Amino acid sequence: MATQGRGGCSSRRRSSPPPSRCLRPQDLAGLRIAVSTGGTREPIDPVRFLGNRSSGRQGMALARAAADRGAAVTLVAAHTDDGVLADAAGLTVVRVATAAELDDAMADAAEGADVVVMAAAVADYRPAETSDAKLRKDAVDGPGRVLDLVETADVLAGLVRARRDGQTIVGFAAETVGSHEELLERGRRKLARKGADLLVVNAVGWTQGFESADNEVVVLAAGGDVVAEASGTKRAVADAVWDAVRAVRG
Repeated sequence: MATQGRGGCSSRRRSSPPPSRCLRPQDLAGLRIAVSTGGTREPIDPVRFLGNRSSGRQGMALARAAADRGAAVTLVAAHTDDGVLADAAGLTVVRVATAAELDDAMADAAEGADVVVMAAAVADYRPAETSDAKLRKDAVDGPGRVLDLVETADVLAGLVRARRDGQTIVGFAAETVGSHEELLERGRRKLARKGADLLVVNAVGWTQGFESADNEVVVLAAGGDVVAEASGTKRAVADAVWDAVRAVRG
């Protein structure tokens, strides 16, 4: 028989060990954390959208790991694969669809947060106009259609601009690269542009990074130094990221 204890852990009368979640250090206790996850979808018409291949697994792993380590977590979730949010007990979940909605929701969540993690894959562009009716091929003269695109909001840069004293901001960068050196170079350039405290960089491709249970990342600190490298399950990567956050916060 099991009874519910503090933090959702079970206190068992038998000699079997408690769930692994109960054994984790509570080293993020007292922190309020906002995490984004998933991929935004920018509507073209009621049927189609511009999107990306993000499953939301890494952001969910970050949120779950932070909560398991004692933090109060708000998870702002764009589109995620089926089942990704199944383990969201104890999290405050805010669902969004577009980059603009994500921008607003993360700004709200960041107001009271000690740590903000932008793990969501945000569409860089959206259609300049969204049609209220399905765009039909027979309504176009010629073999193709041209869509005018405009840039979406830079959510991470906006969070950095609005950062309050004592707040730690973590960004993510997914890059298609030919070498580890190129990955670091691109990550350092992005970190310099964005001004985050930490940037988690990973290589992606047709069979790498997205839609996978595993990940491999490098964590860069302001100034470009490598402060952590991690590979394995996305939960293992999440814990490595939180270790880096603890280190940079002192």
